[in-house]
Amino acid sequence: MKLGARILKTGVAIVFAFYLAEWLQLPSPIFAGIAAIFAIQPSIYRSYKTIIEQIQGNVIGALSAIVFASIFGVEPVVAGFAVIVTLLIMMKLNLTSSISLALVTVIVIMEGQNFDHFNEFLLFAVIRFATVMIGVLAAFIVNLVFLPPKYETRLFASIKYLQDDITRWIRLAVRQASEHTSTKQSVRTLRSHQKKLEQIYELYKEERTYTKKALFAKQRKLVIYRQMLTTTNKSLETLNRLFIHENELANMPERFHIMIQERLDFLSTYHEQLFLKYTGKLKLHHTTWIGQDEFLQRNEIMDIFADYVIEQHEREGDEEFSSYHLLHILSRILDYEENLEHLDTLISAYQNYHASELLTERDEDNIL
Repeated sequence: MKLGARILKTGVAIVFAFYLAEWLQLPSPIFAGIAAIFAIQPSIYRSYKTIIEQIQGNVIGALSAIVFASIFGVEPVVAGFAVIVTLLIMMKLNLTSSISLALVTVIVIMEGQNFDHFNEFLLFAVIRFATVMIGVLAAFIVNLVFLPPKYETRLFASIKYLQDDITRWIRLAVRQASEHTSTKQSVRTLRSHQKKLEQIYELYKEERTYTKKALFAKQRKLVIYRQMLTTTNKSLETLNRLFIHENELANMPERFHIMIQERLDFLSTYHEQLFLKYTGKLKLHHTTWIGQDEFLQRNEIMDIFADYVIEQHEREGDEEFSSYHLLHILSRILDYEENLEHLDTLISAYQNYHASELLTERDEDNIL
């Protein structure tokens, strides 16, 4: 198990909240630590964005607890009704992200004993509310200064690692060298990793920039990374199609099998070199790859396919290979190829204007 930045930040936030509450001589500093757990966020921007909601949620929770306790007393049943009302209010105001913290505030205030005077209970409630807010503040400060995440390096490395896995399985599948059960499990695992990439992309998208130049470069990078994700998804769709039609692939005419194998090998190499190009490890104007001169164009492939379909219809009584399945495989491959070409164009355009902003090898090694 990897010890990530968020785990470390959570631990530091709890410790910081404890010490801050003790320094302010607030009773029950444990509640500050609990609040820090709920308030920690995966990015600086999310922490900044949610702190207002967290303050609003805590105020609503505190007011609900005070109103119910002052009218009905501090009883478990009353606390349950206060929680229900707080939930309804939070959902009505669309503050769902702060519901957990608001409920913590309700419980820590109504956890106290009955007081003889309302002023005593009000002072107790204010102190407990302040303790919870100390935890929120501690989490925000830790998020701001401790191990600020570099989601771009995480995103690029994660895309690259996922694509390497997909490429290996494509090369095995097209050669009929992979075992059926292993391929099925791997496709399922690769899909789950693809969904995690979308989450990292959203976190990177939320990172703020502070100059107009940096904002412009960031917007162009977002376009590139979105295309990287799309292209990786297209390669995964190609792998899935090879897996679904593995029996048909084994029985197809040899010339089509060789054509598909050579094209996928070429596209896999092309994809790998685009990653090198983006990190500045490949010459900007290096656009010719081994075997490209003899490489069939897309219109030539479709002409060959059309001729094959006509030939099959003319051979009545012969054992036919399903042109329908071949069309499915070819469409995925050509779609993958078109997205690779578009990614190549985006990377080249970006390098022309923002060469100094390229990821370096050191950046890739500093992934959190």
